[in-house]
Amino acid sequence: MARIESVLEPQARDVTGVALQQTLVDLVDLGMVAKQAHWTVTGPRFRALHLHLDEVVETARRHADTVAERAAAIGVAPDGRAATVAAGSRLSVAPAGWQNDRDVLAYFIDAYAKVIAGLRERITEVAYTDPVTQDLLIAVTADLEKQYWMFQAEQD
Repeated sequence: MARIESVLEPQARDVTGVALQQTLVDLVDLGMVAKQAHWTVTGPRFRALHLHLDEVVETARRHADTVAERAAAIGVAPDGRAATVAAGSRLSVAPAGWQNDRDVLAYFIDAYAKVIAGLRERITEVAYTDPVTQDLLIAVTADLEKQYWMFQAEQD
């Protein structure tokens, strides 16, 4: 079996790999629950949320791919399998069935707060192990914080 050699020292690779893996899990879950909510949101804000949730899906998927590829580049095999995501995500379990627009807003405001808090912790964790990964995590955080603001602005 092939092994990808890391440009990082083993300890730096391990710390950075854990940070990237947790970020991957959170982003994959965020994308999946956003698509689920996209299909099931109801209420007066349906159209705006339906479109906004597609943006969430696109952003989460794009960043998940970048994060996974960074992990691979440093010699860590990324794991985005459904069982891994379900076991490791920081997000609350998304409700099943039709969801009122206010409940969807509340869910995503909470979800973003959790994902962003985790990202900010990991930005600090990788500051000395891999500044390239730190830069990547900062970019992800900036995009998610913008969407977090937009969800908050949609509240009553």
